[in-house]
Amino acid sequence: MDYNKIPSPSYVLEETLLRRNLALIKSVKDRAGVNIILAFKAFAAWKAFPIIREYIPYSTASSIFEAQLAFEEMGSLAHSFSPAYTDTDFPIIMKYSSHITFNSLTQFEKFYPMVELGDKKISCGLRINPEYSDVETDLYNPCAPGSRLGITKDQLGDILPKGVEGLHFHTLCESTSFDLETTLLHVEEKFGDLLKQLKWLNMGGGHLMTSKEYDVEHLIRLLGDFKNRYPNLEIIMEPGSAFLWHTGFLRSRVVDIVENKGIKTAILDISFTCHMPDCLEMPYKPVIRGAYQEAVEGKPTYRMGGCSCLSGDYMGDWSFDSALQVGDTIIFEDMIHYTIVKTNMFNGIYHPHLYMLLGNGQLQLLRTFDYLDYKNRMS
Repeated sequence: MDYNKIPSPSYVLEETLLRRNLALIKSVKDRAGVNIILAFKAFAAWKAFPIIREYIPYSTASSIFEAQLAFEEMGSLAHSFSPAYTDTDFPIIMKYSSHITFNSLTQFEKFYPMVELGDKKISCGLRINPEYSDVETDLYNPCAPGSRLGITKDQLGDILPKGVEGLHFHTLCESTSFDLETTLLHVEEKFGDLLKQLKWLNMGGGHLMTSKEYDVEHLIRLLGDFKNRYPNLEIIMEPGSAFLWHTGFLRSRVVDIVENKGIKTAILDISFTCHMPDCLEMPYKPVIRGAYQEAVEGKPTYRMGGCSCLSGDYMGDWSFDSALQVGDTIIFEDMIHYTIVKTNMFNGIYHPHLYMLLGNGQLQLLRTFDYLDYKNRMS
C-alpha cells in the first residue's frame, strides 16, 4: 500500500481482516451453540455495521445512545447494562432493549415494575460479582475489593427476585479460554444453585478468541461442558476487542524531532492521550510497523511524542534501521478496538480521519472531522 495516499492522521479499518475475525466468531457461535454479540464500548463505527451484521446481528449497550444506535444501525434491540439507570434514561433503555441487566438489587426493585407494565417483553437480569478476576490492572478489574460493579453472593442470597431471568458477569479483559474456565469455577461455586433457575447467563466480554494464541477448541469444549450441566441456559458472550483485534492501524507522521539529555523524541501529528488513550491507561506499548519494539544498541532510537501539551503524552522507546526524518510515516498497529471510541478532542487537536480499506483495495472514507466538530462539542 502507498501510505502517502492516506491523509495523516487516519485510522484505517481493513475489511479483509475484519471479515476474518467475524468468520471465526460466527464459527464459535455456531459450533458452541451460544449467542455472541458485539460490545459497542469497543467499537461503534456504525458505517461498518453492514459488514458485521452479515455474521453477528446483535449487540450490547451501556447507555441510551448505544442502545439507540443498536436499534437504528444494527437493526436489532440491545442487550443493555449500566451501573445505574436514571428516571429519565430508563424509558429510552426499555424502548431499545430486548434484555436489561441491573447492577444492584435496589435498581432492579426500582425499575422492574416499569418493565412489567411495559408494552413489550423485556428479559431482565442481574450483574453478579463472583469476587474473582485474573485482570491485574485495577482500572480494568471489576472484582477488586470495594468494586461498584455487580452483586456479591452474600447480597443476593439463595432466592432470585421475581422477574429475574438471567445473570451477567464480566470479569475478563483480553483473556484466554483458560481464564474463563477458572472464572466459571468461581461463578458455579457461588451462584451454581441459582443458575438452574434461569433462562440465560451472560458471560460478558474479554474473550480474545481472535488472537493467534487463543485456544478456540478449548473454548468450544468448555462451553459445551457448561451447557451440558445447565441445559436450561442460553449462553451469551459479548466480546469487544475480539471483533476488531488486529484489523487496522493508525497512520501518523513525524512533524519534528527534539533532543533532551540524549533522548530523541519524534513529535507526531497524533496524540497518545487524545487518539490512543488505552496506551496510557492500561498501559501498553503499541507496535510500530517496521520498528524494533525495544531499544537496540547502535541503532537510531526514539521516543514517540504526542502533539498535545500534556507532559506525559509520549511513549518509548523504539529503534529503527535508519534515522527518522521530518515527514516520515509512522504506522501504529492494531488501533481500531477501543481506541476509536475513546478518542477525545483535548487541546482542540486535529482528529484523525476514519477510513476503511475495502477488500478490493480501494479506500473508503467513513468519517472526517473539522473545526465545527470541536466547536460544537464545546458549546
